[in-house]
Amino acid sequence: MPDIHVKICGLTHSDDLAAAVAAGARYIGFNFFPRSPRYVSPSLASELAADVPVGVAKVALVVDPDNDLLDAITAQVPVDMIQLHGAEPPERVSEVKARYGLPVIKAIGIAEKEDVAKIDLYARVADQLLIDAKAPKDAALPGGNGVPFDWRLLADKKYWTVPWMLAGGLTVDNVAEAIRLTGAKQVDLASAVESSPGRKDAAKMRAFIKAAQG
Repeated sequence: MPDIHVKICGLTHSDDLAAAVAAGARYIGFNFFPRSPRYVSPSLASELAADVPVGVAKVALVVDPDNDLLDAITAQVPVDMIQLHGAEPPERVSEVKARYGLPVIKAIGIAEKEDVAKIDLYARVADQLLIDAKAPKDAALPGGNGVPFDWRLLADKKYWTVPWMLAGGLTVDNVAEAIRLTGAKQVDLASAVESSPGRKDAAKMRAFIKAAQG
């Protein structure tokens, strides 16, 4: 099986971050969405980022951010990538890339076949894509809800013109099947490796990454 890159998102404590890195995470995500139980301030994220070793990408997750928020994050936190996880149009993706000079990951919510067309649209402007389950209409959060989608919707590989990550309801029990069905080379998760919202479990992270990498 090829080397599967794992992104652990929503790190809030230094010991959890160290455990994620030790388990083999290739991306570390800091969540700057205030309503999330995984929220961190730019000042806290700056402290956490200092412990991330070279070779592990630091990702800033934001939801429909204005430039003031992005200015505050990029001024304080040495992030490597920006993840846009809201309803940002393609034009905003291009604007963020140009303004901050950082690679942008665009999250795309999938629930049905019609949603898949958005992958091709955003592949023209984003550096990477995060293919996630579309949040339920009554959900308080745009992601991190632990809900999968029908992975068979991603069978048409013509849409995958840039690197992408699979997210949405991945667990130690289903990640191998998800990778088999979609051909994903990168996966992203938050809640499935937590002991409580915002706190990661070292054993769960090790088990998940082992399962993902076969």
